[in-house]
Amino acid sequence: MVNYRIDEDVKLIREILNLSQKQFAEKIDVDAITVARWETGKMDTNENNIEKIYTFALNNNIFINEIKAQLYYEDLANENKLVLYHGAKNIIEGNIDIEHSKNNNDFGKGFYCGESFEQSSLFVSGFDTSSVYILSFNPQNLSSIEYKVNQEWMLTIAYFRGRLSGYEDHPIIKKLINKLEDIDYLVAPIADNRMFRIIDSFIEGEITDEQCIHCLAATNLGFQYVFKTERALNQVKIVERCYLCSKEKEKYQIKRLEDSKVGDTKIKMARRQYRGRGQYIDEIL
Repeated sequence: MVNYRIDEDVKLIREILNLSQKQFAEKIDVDAITVARWETGKMDTNENNIEKIYTFALNNNIFINEIKAQLYYEDLANENKLVLYHGAKNIIEGNIDIEHSKNNNDFGKGFYCGESFEQSSLFVSGFDTSSVYILSFNPQNLSSIEYKVNQEWMLTIAYFRGRLSGYEDHPIIKKLINKLEDIDYLVAPIADNRMFRIIDSFIEGEITDEQCIHCLAATNLGFQYVFKTERALNQVKIVERCYLCSKEKEKYQIKRLEDSKVGDTKIKMARRQYRGRGQYIDEIL
């Protein structure tokens, strides 16, 4: 189990603001001896005090999580490794695995990670006990496939999400799913509930594939890495768990709402602009 690095973070906050242990303690309403014990790792921090620490940092324009994300990116890039992020609703107990995943995720069972701290935070900002894990990934000697926003990606997600009732045994669908059989991991555009509604419109014959693709591209949520095998997971390591204080979660929830409004406008424009172009699902399958 990887927990928060309270000792390092408290020292960092004090150093940036040039505060003594006593001054910092007064700022967050705890005893100076408590701060000293945190920094030496001799005392656990309760949830209330953890919230105080990170809220204080944010109120003083210290964006600890963004700083960490950038530093890890620089350090791991020198080792030819990737920095990835996993937004979790609850703490991860034990080793990361695939078994806790659902069959009806975008690409079925797998361990899902994002390529940006912000995007991973946006997806879990509405949960009380959520946090974001920073991970390192060594992609060497692994088989993979990369998707773009196109018909192949759209139909593959629709299959795993259970949206292709009646088309599961079609040769085109079988060919798409078979491509994933011996893959260690894949990289693909992120899809959210709004995008699933767009895909539903395509599956139900309301819009063409070209309309659907352009609507989906308009949302632009970034890319996700999906690890499908134990061999891939052996090359993924958790390096840190990051705390999201209530104020930071609120910031991400507001941004998600704003992004959703902008995305909805883009989707309406794409539906109008590409109306009549492309093929309907019954023409493809």
